[in-house]
Amino acid sequence: MKVAIGDVDVAAAEQTAAELGHGTIALHVDVVARDSVRAFLDETEQRLGPLDVLVNNAGIMPLGPLDAEPDATAQRLVDINIHGVLHGMKEALPRMRARGRGHIVNVASTAGKVGFAGGATYSGTKHFVVGVSESARAELRRSPIEISCVMPGVVNTELSAGTSPARFVAHIEPPLVADAIVAALRCPRFEVFVPRRIAALTKLGGVVPTAVRDGFARLLALDRVLGGADAEARRAYELRAAGSPDEDAGRDY
Repeated sequence: MKVAIGDVDVAAAEQTAAELGHGTIALHVDVVARDSVRAFLDETEQRLGPLDVLVNNAGIMPLGPLDAEPDATAQRLVDINIHGVLHGMKEALPRMRARGRGHIVNVASTAGKVGFAGGATYSGTKHFVVGVSESARAELRRSPIEISCVMPGVVNTELSAGTSPARFVAHIEPPLVADAIVAALRCPRFEVFVPRRIAALTKLGGVVPTAVRDGFARLLALDRVLGGADAEARRAYELRAAGSPDEDAGRDY
């Protein structure tokens, strides 16, 4: 495939594009603004050809107790994690419908299936991504356009800095998620859990009584994955996620 990387930090995108090679290009995009997403896709198609796959991957994960969360943080979560996905889908789908093909990959999270203490609003935004992906898939059922929803566990990126792994489910490396996405493109499927054993755990949690599910969550220490995060270890990321001028590190998400 020919690949275009969109990011608010064009320098970082350009570095990654150079590392990938094979004609990969880097362009600016701010997923919060629909016209920016449109411009990104327009230039991508102008330079690389018709859009076959869109991966909605932008997201942030500020952590903390819900009742202590600033309204500005909640708004930013919604703008990026929800509207960013919507903008990508709304701009990509008409192009794919017109050509009768395409595949949209929405990167959600295990938090799209399970609510995690310490990340209430984040979990809510990821539940939205799962729900909108399911609804869009239903609308497209009789079309050749595919929808995949990727639900990884905690991935070893800066976003997960200072978090603790759940029992029996270690943090995973980004290439594992990338491989799962490529596999879903080659052989389309809707639910993409990474690692796959998370699927069994979430489905089991969906059929047992609430008290049993809560006990199971405590056994796996799910309440400490986000709720027990090291605030100091996360400070630099949290400032970037907030778009704070106090941390001149470039990337918003």
